[in-house]
Amino acid sequence: MLSSIAPSLLGRLSTRNNDADFSGSPDDGELNDPGQEELYSSWALFILIALLVGSLWTSYYLQVRKIRAVHETVASIFAGMIVGLIIRVSPGHYIQDAVSFKSSYFFNMLLPPIILNCGYELHLANFSRNIGTILTFAFGGTFVSAVVLGCMLYIWAFLGLEGLKVPFVSALSVGATLSATDPVTILSIFNTYKVDPKLYTIIFGESILNDAVSIVMFETTQKFHGESVGFSSLFKGVGLFLMTFTISLLIGAIVGVMTAIILRHSQIKNFSSIETCLIMLFAYASYFFSNGCHMSGIVSLLFCGVTLKHYAFFNMSKRTQISVKYIFQTLAQLSENFIFIYLGLSLFTEVELVYKPVLIVVTMFGICVSRWAAVFPLSRVINFFHRARARALGNPYPDELPQQYQVMLFWAGLRGAVGVALAAGLEGEDANALRATILVVVVLTVIVFGGTTARMLEILGIATGVATDEDDDDVELWAAMVEQAQGQNGQVA
Repeated sequence: MLSSIAPSLLGRLSTRNNDADFSGSPDDGELNDPGQEELYSSWALFILIALLVGSLWTSYYLQVRKIRAVHETVASIFAGMIVGLIIRVSPGHYIQDAVSFKSSYFFNMLLPPIILNCGYELHLANFSRNIGTILTFAFGGTFVSAVVLGCMLYIWAFLGLEGLKVPFVSALSVGATLSATDPVTILSIFNTYKVDPKLYTIIFGESILNDAVSIVMFETTQKFHGESVGFSSLFKGVGLFLMTFTISLLIGAIVGVMTAIILRHSQIKNFSSIETCLIMLFAYASYFFSNGCHMSGIVSLLFCGVTLKHYAFFNMSKRTQISVKYIFQTLAQLSENFIFIYLGLSLFTEVELVYKPVLIVVTMFGICVSRWAAVFPLSRVINFFHRARARALGNPYPDELPQQYQVMLFWAGLRGAVGVALAAGLEGEDANALRATILVVVVLTVIVFGGTTARMLEILGIATGVATDEDDDDVELWAAMVEQAQGQNGQVA
């Protein structure tokens, strides 16, 4: 899969002159001096780490001061934009190329920790209670959003007002990339406010499945690139999608179950550090094995995380249970902050992008229309079935989606970095214009929708401060670990 979305164009590092000194970066030529290459790589990494430290410190400050008007993700994007602009106007190109967005880094290093933590932290009871609603939005909503947005972009390109030539398959590919929601900002605010678990679970479940569905859908449309598309192509595409998703799901679930069996029938729990390392390696193995088989590593890793939590978890030692939980959370936190910095940098460090303002405005409007089509009509269908089921069971209180939840679902549909990474696989003469549009739209949705989420909760009157069971689980884990440690100390004494 990565072979199509991480082309060598984005994987290359800049090749410049090797006679550069520290005051500037290499000129047009080749950087053959390993010492100079190490020097510029170190400065590029230092810049990224400094931005990451600043982002995390900003997050701490905003939470301590209880500042709700600005969110850490928005601050990370703006910090990345400022530094990216400075790098862009500075002489030389090597550092600029080194910090540019590369889809191979994103899919191999940044996205897996987030997906694995999402699967591992999934509250299965809440997820099961809302499984119908989540699957409807994740599959049906993503499909509707991709088709609506793809058709709107195709019609706009067909009008020829900006001289764009976008085939229908490419338009659907763009629709698939921009159907990948990534409400990291929304969910972090929900965690802070302790929003109703039902709303949190629906948005959380939709977002993690939505990313997987969007990636598989994008890969499916790319297989039709350059071919004549007919009505039969729809059935072929649906078949390919279902096959890829199902096999990927099975790979992740099988790896998770095998891990649980190994832990249960071995004495490895006596060596908690080795046990923790093996659990992480097994999970990442499912991701790369699935990608190597031309399946979806994201789907495999997601369901591997779910299986690990609900089967392997009870075969781990108490120390490993705590270690795995917080290692997954820490890696996911670092990756999330780094991704938003990456997006801000990319606005100025990507030199090949072509910005078309009118196309960006049309796409932003299309995002809103497609999200509306994916939320409100499907919500009516979901509520209809809930009312019918309640009548059949004699329940006078059907479990419907209230209007304020529907509006919040619409507001939570901001686009994420998955779409930017997928855009690297777009082909055609206007691919650079489409990539630039996707990047700008992702940044704008995070700033506009993510930055106003706290205010929207107040306007809609959504309940906050709702207690959950997750904190109690943490306390129980720590108590069990302390008791175990005290028991070991008593034995030693």
